[in-house]
Amino acid sequence: MRVLAFLILVGFSDLAQSQADSSRIKWLQPNENFQLEIGFMNQFFGYYSMGQEVWNTATGVYEPVDNRLNFNWRRSRLVFKGTPYNRLSFALVFFYDHIGRDLLASGVGGVNRDQPNVGIWDLFLQYRLRKQDDLLVLTFGYFRPQMQRESITSAWATTSLEKSMSQNYVRRHLTGTGPGRAAGINLGGLAGEGGFRITYNIGLFNPLTTGLGGGSVGSRYSPLAVGRVVLSFGDPEMDKYRIGYSINAFGERNGLSIDFNASWQGTTDQFDAASAWGPGFLFNSGPINIDGEWIVMSRDGSRPSATGTASELFSATSASGHIRASYNIHAGRTMVEPVFMWMHFAGGESATQQADAEALGAFSGTETTLNAGINIYLNKQRLKLALHYTWHFGDPGAAGDGATVNQYFSQSGVGAIRRGNSIGAGISSIF
Repeated sequence: MRVLAFLILVGFSDLAQSQADSSRIKWLQPNENFQLEIGFMNQFFGYYSMGQEVWNTATGVYEPVDNRLNFNWRRSRLVFKGTPYNRLSFALVFFYDHIGRDLLASGVGGVNRDQPNVGIWDLFLQYRLRKQDDLLVLTFGYFRPQMQRESITSAWATTSLEKSMSQNYVRRHLTGTGPGRAAGINLGGLAGEGGFRITYNIGLFNPLTTGLGGGSVGSRYSPLAVGRVVLSFGDPEMDKYRIGYSINAFGERNGLSIDFNASWQGTTDQFDAASAWGPGFLFNSGPINIDGEWIVMSRDGSRPSATGTASELFSATSASGHIRASYNIHAGRTMVEPVFMWMHFAGGESATQQADAEALGAFSGTETTLNAGINIYLNKQRLKLALHYTWHFGDPGAAGDGATVNQYFSQSGVGAIRRGNSIGAGISSIF
């Protein structure tokens, strides 16, 4: 009994000592001003589409469908974000897009059938490694690899009715999906002062859909590495580091940003190597806003040679980009913005080039989009009205009619199409 009593006393003594030590630990203190921010973002569009055609596999010809008026919730987001600890913030974004979208309308994007689906769009944490500045900022989670301004700029911040389709080609090249998200980690920062700033991003991601089927890159694995550097002259593009961008400065910036983008991924089951690179720019001067970019994409592969004695190397190369210009006109309590955009995708057009692109899961042929319209800003990007006309053009190359070689000729849930033109009107809101 004496031994047992001694052991109990020793145990209580150790527990008391442990509690005393614990009370001296300086735990990381939560942000006293923390508040959960909840946002509601929507784009409600109405299209009148004209000239849409669908490939009839039985007859081997394109057949026109009726011109139609289609109302739909083009994009919707439910946003939760906040800074629970000093220098540590988070963002969780849900999406429910394309509600009401008619598959045979000539607008772009997928469809949300029957009962609309809800999913996660972004989910990441962000930590500022330095107290005094934004030179070193770590972002990790599920988000857009920081490459190509159009991809990493919100649709609510672009000036054309739709984002340039060039971002879809680059996103699919990087991650295999239209949303262009992947799980990964990114180190970025902002440096400089006065009339010169440098913004940089270096990221490592593991896209799961660039292999033979979703959920994995396949039995052969390589991560995706991306990098981006922006040189800003004149008024800064941003005063604090962030992974989202804007186009219209509403007359509050006179400056030029020049960016260079690059990516690399090694062997997966779909290709031996993949890369992308290219420049972009944003120019704001008083009422003028001009942005553009050109991204070159390449995938390399190998296959047995005709003699069977060695591997034959082949590749598929394409490029895509846009240029867009707008002008701000003050009109009472609103701002009216005429805007014009040209977008182009250029892939292989010969039979050999297109066969190589198909083998590597790449696009080919050509696509061009023209967009002209007017935006009316009631509260900057938070409340905007839009009226635009969009022209679509495409060339399937040697693949010929019925081939789904690029986005002009393909629509999820339909198959081969020739995308028509459209008059589109909409309201974009952020609450």
